[in-house]
Amino acid sequence: MARYALTDIHGCIRTLKALVQQLNLQAADELYILGDLVNKGPDSKGVIDFILDLQQHYQVFCLRGNHDQMLLKAAKKGEKVLSLTATEKKLVLQSFGIKAFEDLPKKYKSFLKHLPYYFELPDYFLVHAGFDFTQDDIFQDTGAMLNIRNYEVVWGKINNKRLLHGHTPTALHSIKKSICHRDARLNLDAGCVYYRNASYGNLVALNLDTQELYLQPNIDRPYPVARKS
Repeated sequence: MARYALTDIHGCIRTLKALVQQLNLQAADELYILGDLVNKGPDSKGVIDFILDLQQHYQVFCLRGNHDQMLLKAAKKGEKVLSLTATEKKLVLQSFGIKAFEDLPKKYKSFLKHLPYYFELPDYFLVHAGFDFTQDDIFQDTGAMLNIRNYEVVWGKINNKRLLHGHTPTALHSIKKSICHRDARLNLDAGCVYYRNASYGNLVALNLDTQELYLQPNIDRPYPVARKS
């Protein structure tokens, strides 16, 4: 059995499919996706559809990211809750074939609504952004799990397990360095959607046991996306 993790797909369906093909998943393998399945990129619906199909054949587990939460809120309250450009909003609507976010089909609302905030494995904690370790109970602050940045880990609060997350786009060389050094905290967000930035534009997956890194450059381009500052 192999265990893999990846994160921050942001609607880049062709890139996701190419990376999953590299993994050559077997029935006993486990694939963990750490959130931000949707928004910014060209095909948010296609990403969810592909994951739902994978779950029919393989053990695929998804976490909730801040953009997954944002889309779920937009389905209830409208586009005003979305921190997206007008072009990015249009891409999301087009992918679902709808004219307003309130029209998001129930199938996708249900999928997003049931995404958990973190996973605990025997040797890892998996979360989209991280935890607020200043809290007495770090597992109650769901907002931090979706959005936090620049935090110091208190290892005793996660039973000295390794921490794997995404959320903050990171240069590929930094990710490789962290893996090489066997850092206890690993950020796997290689900025897939930001193909216009030289340091980003990659989707990566990590074998949690062997520490092998699988790399897939963005092949969904071109589509309009802001350069990440």
